[in-house]
Amino acid sequence: MKVQKKMMGITLIAMVALSVAACGNNGQTPASEITRQSVDISTPEQTSYASEFQTSIFFGDSITEGLSYHDVLKQENVLAGAGKTAEFALKDVDELVKRKPKHIFIQLGSDDILWPTDNPKEYSLSNYGKLIDRIKAGLPEASITILSVTPVTAEAEKAEPRYRNIGDYNEGLKQLASKIQVGYIDVSSIVAAHSDMYDADGIHFKAEFYPILLDYVKDELGRQKSAK
Repeated sequence: MKVQKKMMGITLIAMVALSVAACGNNGQTPASEITRQSVDISTPEQTSYASEFQTSIFFGDSITEGLSYHDVLKQENVLAGAGKTAEFALKDVDELVKRKPKHIFIQLGSDDILWPTDNPKEYSLSNYGKLIDRIKAGLPEASITILSVTPVTAEAEKAEPRYRNIGDYNEGLKQLASKIQVGYIDVSSIVAAHSDMYDADGIHFKAEFYPILLDYVKDELGRQKSAK
């Protein structure tokens, strides 16, 4: 009987592990599987981005990781990885604090909406709030801006219907940003305007998209400052 109970316990643990792994891989393709297109960071344009965001950290999942993977920003300005959720990102706060950025841009959620729980949005936003509270405690002088989750192609949405919840999730992010008084930038419009820049999976983006993203973020920050 003891042996039987032990085997049942091992089976349950294995099932949970497989569920978590599946969720991570479903939403976020490892960087090694994304089409790599190196952008020469030594050109005047790329040197400008490196200078513009030299005191910034982009904190997020594999969508964010594309900034360093495609050599658009230096690795020290990006703290991101495949499968990252707001909950998993909590363990990276110490490393974030160690880098002492003045500006932090957070883009998480592509995996959160796939999380195997009754209410992924509620669960994720709760952890998102905890994440920002911890960042504020470690870096009280840093400015924090949330970037919306980027939409996917119709084909990717058909393959994974839970991506239909991206718009609703982004509305939750916008409300959270207002509640805890951090910045919020909706990047959906530039994705719609550059739909040819999706990678083959319809979720990630080619290298050419990231300079456009950085320009948009910079312009939106300027508009937000002017509006204050």
